[in-house]
Amino acid sequence: MIPDAEKFLTILNREDVEYVVIGGVAMVAHGSARATFDLDVCYNRSKQNIERLCRALRPLHPRLRGAPKNLPFRFDARTVAAGLNFTLATDWGDFNLLGEVAGLGFYDAVYKSSALQRVAKISCRVLSLDGLYRAKTAAGRDKDLEALKEINGLKDLKERLGEE
Repeated sequence: MIPDAEKFLTILNREDVEYVVIGGVAMVAHGSARATFDLDVCYNRSKQNIERLCRALRPLHPRLRGAPKNLPFRFDARTVAAGLNFTLATDWGDFNLLGEVAGLGFYDAVYKSSALQRVAKISCRVLSLDGLYRAKTAAGRDKDLEALKEINGLKDLKERLGEE
């Protein structure tokens, strides 16, 4: 898991940001041994939530990851509301904001496929294994398709342990 996932989640919770942890950190929360180097969250796109999200992340100096250095970018509520998905570099590491998740849809659908659980020491919503399977299948990248076997293995293990 990324070293600062706990710090990211702490500041999101402090500002009452509505989000669901997805991607590699969600996989790790379910027991995956895969390494992940960023934090992916699906966020509620309400005006109030976007304002809270920007207030939480602004001190970390978010900037577009992989964009030319001279490309103007201001991380504020207006920019986030005008966009949808953002791949960001911050002072604490890489952070991806998704307003829509392939295979699932927008925040409300992602929320319905999540449950409250712990990531590191932080209580937050985490995408279910079924949700991760749908999202990874829809994303279709090699690394996502490789994760499908592990997701099925984690589901089988949890069923045998009576956890899901």
